[in-house]
Amino acid sequence: MSFAIARSTTATAIGGLFADVLNRQRVKQGTPHRTGASVRRDSLEAGTFEEGFFAVPVKGEADKLTRAAGKLLDEGRRLKRKQRGGEELSVAERAVAAMTAAAVRVYQEFCTLWRVTKGQLYPSYDYLAERTELGRRTVARAIVILEKVGLLIRQRRFARVEAEGAGPRWHQTSNVYRPVLAKALMTFLPRSMRPAPPPVDEIQREADRQEDTQHMLAGLNCRELARATLVSGPLADVVAKLGACIDARSESADMALNR
Repeated sequence: MSFAIARSTTATAIGGLFADVLNRQRVKQGTPHRTGASVRRDSLEAGTFEEGFFAVPVKGEADKLTRAAGKLLDEGRRLKRKQRGGEELSVAERAVAAMTAAAVRVYQEFCTLWRVTKGQLYPSYDYLAERTELGRRTVARAIVILEKVGLLIRQRRFARVEAEGAGPRWHQTSNVYRPVLAKALMTFLPRSMRPAPPPVDEIQREADRQEDTQHMLAGLNCRELARATLVSGPLADVVAKLGACIDARSESADMALNR
């Protein structure tokens, strides 16, 4: 009983620490940062998350996503005709119907850069406008469309300003991007472009692996649980120490009850 309470307390403490970290990094759009700098909503500090955000494309993946965007443009035109005929579209269908030729052109450039830079994708709007020969506002609208349809993930960033004396200590820097293909889009693509379903034995192996992992985690104390579920670093060290304190108090409580 006390072990279950201790684990629950650890989970609550971990959640609180993560919330505190994210609240420090994220600020509301349009409101001045406490240092005086203007930082966009949902921005994360540059250099703190990119390792887990960027993904190196496998061979042929960039070309596959580019072709998928073209097919979605065709499907979007069909859905627009369907809508003009009086039929109501679902949320996913409306997103696909919003696809434009400009969005596909911008996505082609994203995928090309994604392959060339091996996943390190953070072009500026001006660069994309120059490469695609589109207006800067058109590029911005295209990125919003690609996000909504499920072809692109965008993350805003801010960076520290190394300066002395009074003044802002943060400034907005380039966004980072990752091309994706949302599962919800598979139904809009030809069958030949959909991934083959995984073999049954692979599905069973994955289910067994998850069950074994849950069984292993259930047998850990609070300190071990923190080490097993958090990436190594200062935060993991702090949470592990917190878990050790909870374990010690739990053991003391158990000893007192057994006397």
